[in-house]
Amino acid sequence: MKLGMVGLGRMGANMSTRLERAGHEVVGYDRNPEVSQVASIAELVERLGEGSRAVWTMVPSGDPTEAAIAEIADHLGEGDVVVDGANSNYHDSIRRAGDLAARGIGFVDAGVSGGVWGLEEGYCLMVGGAPEHVAALQPVFDALAPEEGGFVHAGPSGAGHYTKMVHNGIEYGLMHAYAEGYELLAAAELEIDVDGAVEAWRHGSVVRSWLLDLLCLALDGDPALASIAGRAHDSGEGRWTVNEAVRLAVPLPVISAALFARFSSRQLDSPAMKVVAALRKQFGGHTTESVEQRPHEAGDEERNREA
Repeated sequence: MKLGMVGLGRMGANMSTRLERAGHEVVGYDRNPEVSQVASIAELVERLGEGSRAVWTMVPSGDPTEAAIAEIADHLGEGDVVVDGANSNYHDSIRRAGDLAARGIGFVDAGVSGGVWGLEEGYCLMVGGAPEHVAALQPVFDALAPEEGGFVHAGPSGAGHYTKMVHNGIEYGLMHAYAEGYELLAAAELEIDVDGAVEAWRHGSVVRSWLLDLLCLALDGDPALASIAGRAHDSGEGRWTVNEAVRLAVPLPVISAALFARFSSRQLDSPAMKVVAALRKQFGGHTTESVEQRPHEAGDEERNREA
């Protein structure tokens, strides 16, 4: 299958490579001309040829995704399909599906999990959209997903990004549970081998997981996470999850507490948040801040705050 990929960052580039390894043809566009295969989105669509065309966007959510999809749609026609693989708000996905449907263009919202490890391990895909549009992209989904499982057609438009939103909310809670346990071990007066204890949990324990593996990988490269500031950002999905829980009156005490702990980390240097920051770097390639980079005043933090 031939696919257009808009956005060749750490996710889009790896996904393109995985698709090409599976025999698909990918035409990639990026604003960075050093990695882009074509000079414009118009050229990308032209390279896809005639017939039903599919273009996948892997750019940051919000305005960048909005602009990319609008430009792509201007070059597509009836029977073509757009896939949004960003962590978009599901309300935006529902709206985009309606706007594109009015032009005869299909839309699939694809929540993607796998981070920088997805190239080799495969990506967990949570997609929403009409059955016929999902079916048209199924060979692509099959190539991106792990050999067994890892794919769900979650429901109609918006369902993919809603499912990914909840997935990321759970991720917040799991990461913070490990982080709190790590901090308590480090605070004990018994001189516990904290890094060794966490490593032991990876084998035979009911709390073993891929996140725990990644924590041990981080600790192996930086014992006690000494070089990382105890400060972690959030990229939006946790907030959306908590807002949705408030709307539906669903109690989410763990996820809510994990989100607010990240807010607190921007004011206090916390060993627990060192763990969260390290895990975000391991599974998603997110940047961490060194202790020297950490703002010293609350006003500095507010000015440097990320969405």
